[in-house]
Amino acid sequence: MPDLLLELFSEEIPARMQAKAADDLRKLVTDKLVAEGLVYEGAKAFVTPRRLALTVHGIPARQPDLKEERKGPRVGGPDAAVQGFLKATGLKSLDEATIQRDPKKGDFYVALMEKPGRAAIDVIAEILPVIIRTFPWPKQMRWGERSAKPGALTWVRPLHSIVATFGLETEETDVVKFDVAGIEAGQMTRGHRFMAPAEFSVRRFEDYEAKLEAAKVVLDPQRRRDIILAEAKNLAFAQGFELVEDQVLLDEVSGLVEWPVVLMGSFDEDFLSIPGEVIRATIRNNQKCFVVRDPKTGKLANKFILTANIEASDGGKAIVAGNERVIRARLSDAKFFYETDLKTKLEDRLPKFEQIVFHEKLGTQAERIARIERLAAELAPLVGADVEKTKCAARLAKVDLLTEVVGEFPEVQGLMGKYYALAQGEDASVAAAIEDHYKPQGPNDRVPTDPVSIAVALADKIDILTGFWAIDEKPTGSKDPFALRRAALGVIRLLVDNGIRLRLLQAFAKAAKLNNGNDLLSFFADRLKVQLRDQGARHDLVDAVFALEGQDDLLMVVRRVEALGKFLDTDNGKNLLAGTKRASNILAIEEKKDKRKFDGAPDAALYRLDEEKALATAIDQVKGEAETAVAKEDFAAAMSAMAKLRPAVDAFFDKVKVNDDDAKVRENRLKLLNEIRAATRAVADFSKIQD
Repeated sequence: MPDLLLELFSEEIPARMQAKAADDLRKLVTDKLVAEGLVYEGAKAFVTPRRLALTVHGIPARQPDLKEERKGPRVGGPDAAVQGFLKATGLKSLDEATIQRDPKKGDFYVALMEKPGRAAIDVIAEILPVIIRTFPWPKQMRWGERSAKPGALTWVRPLHSIVATFGLETEETDVVKFDVAGIEAGQMTRGHRFMAPAEFSVRRFEDYEAKLEAAKVVLDPQRRRDIILAEAKNLAFAQGFELVEDQVLLDEVSGLVEWPVVLMGSFDEDFLSIPGEVIRATIRNNQKCFVVRDPKTGKLANKFILTANIEASDGGKAIVAGNERVIRARLSDAKFFYETDLKTKLEDRLPKFEQIVFHEKLGTQAERIARIERLAAELAPLVGADVEKTKCAARLAKVDLLTEVVGEFPEVQGLMGKYYALAQGEDASVAAAIEDHYKPQGPNDRVPTDPVSIAVALADKIDILTGFWAIDEKPTGSKDPFALRRAALGVIRLLVDNGIRLRLLQAFAKAAKLNNGNDLLSFFADRLKVQLRDQGARHDLVDAVFALEGQDDLLMVVRRVEALGKFLDTDNGKNLLAGTKRASNILAIEEKKDKRKFDGAPDAALYRLDEEKALATAIDQVKGEAETAVAKEDFAAAMSAMAKLRPAVDAFFDKVKVNDDDAKVRENRLKLLNEIRAATRAVADFSKIQD
């Protein structure tokens, strides 16, 4: 079956837009093909700084013929309805329609319509101009003489040419004929801007890719990434160094070049007195270059690796020299900022926070710092942290936001605070807490383990959560401008990963005056579900545990969920769940019917069958054992106790008729069912668990 080749050649496509643009092109074209009945075999999109390309293979040469039945008016119906039917279906008279018999509703006319499929190339010629004109670039521009006219084409940068060919692999391809804003589709493209700017013709994807390669263009973004990474590693290794890998930078750099050429430059050793992270941020942000380190010491070397887009006649000497000049100037600025920052003690910067508003309803940054310090001091004993060190760390944690280096490179906030704290002689745990109080910032981020860091990190996150909850600024849908979901997940990981017991509702009360701390606790439950789901646990078990009164100790919730999950994987667990749900369902029906609850202790004198007595005995035994185990926080033992209930529950439902004709016996048996429900609530609310 035929293949489609499409290339949209333009001026520079910003690197940050490239991956999405390639995916959008693939999806827009293939979705439209399928909608037109042209089901393809495979598709792949490519992008370079100057072109978007797509190959779709295995497209049918024609659309399938369509046959459709169109129901019309009743036989003998109004003439207006008949005429409308004929016009809609294209029939000349009712003689061309068939009559469908319906004994109940009466006979009616049916038109059998056939629509022959069109050639795929004609369909594609209609599809592509619309896609090009409506392409979802986040930012677009108009250009040239036509730009002032209504309906002028907009594109990310001026669009120069379109390649569109269609045909079988073994035959000559045809050009898909269409034009967009005066740009006619053809089969001419061009290679590298400087090394191979001449035009050349292409037929299908295989020769397109090969000719581009010969014209100094690596079409596949992944290949460009692989080339850059491999050559950078080899170049560093040859000089006795190790590349500091950076996936985000690698993705960006591969989007800036069509023909990657990796080179190494250097800078003055004097700049190594600056913290390595600042050197890296300077070189990375300003010149999109990688840094290298000494594999023996782990410290940065005074070298950098750049990616050029050309094979220069001088071997890249001028390119390297130009980058060295810029990096020298930027590192000089960074060194000046760093040395200037060191002249002022962190605590001497604190008064400036009194003039900086954190949030109009939550006061200044100084007030926020004071709240964090107070809460951190209260949390310190609970996590085994020194109170004075914790207060000091909390007081200084945000100060580096006012420094020159962080003003220039916001990504090193916290880290620079640690360096400045160590430079002025602060305790190592205080300095570490200044860096770590932002952590963890994501599912893969490191979780602090030092007690002082834990206390300050918890205080920072709980303060921001309770503060915004108190002023009713909560996340909605996909909007979370204050990163409250991330803060909640951070609290969860700090507590669970470090095995820390903390009653959240008490912590909320200490942090802020909330009208409803349980609402924030529910938010934590939702975040915990996300966390456990990512680890393979069932979210409904979190609901089952949180449904119990007073479950605000996340470590205990997680342990209870883990034990419950293991229990429900056993036959005893599955069968007990089924029995408990059966009891709950019967109770729900009968309570609704009688408009009352069947709580209170059953009357042993009303037991008529051995199975009733056995169940009552089992409940008394199990309830006591489970509550004792839960009190000892031995949730595995609590689940083992619950398992003993299963045989008695099974026998009860097998032999006992709950809705006995005797009203007192019926009521007593319903109370016994309620006892099952109450007993299992020692470990979880089984009604929240999905089958």
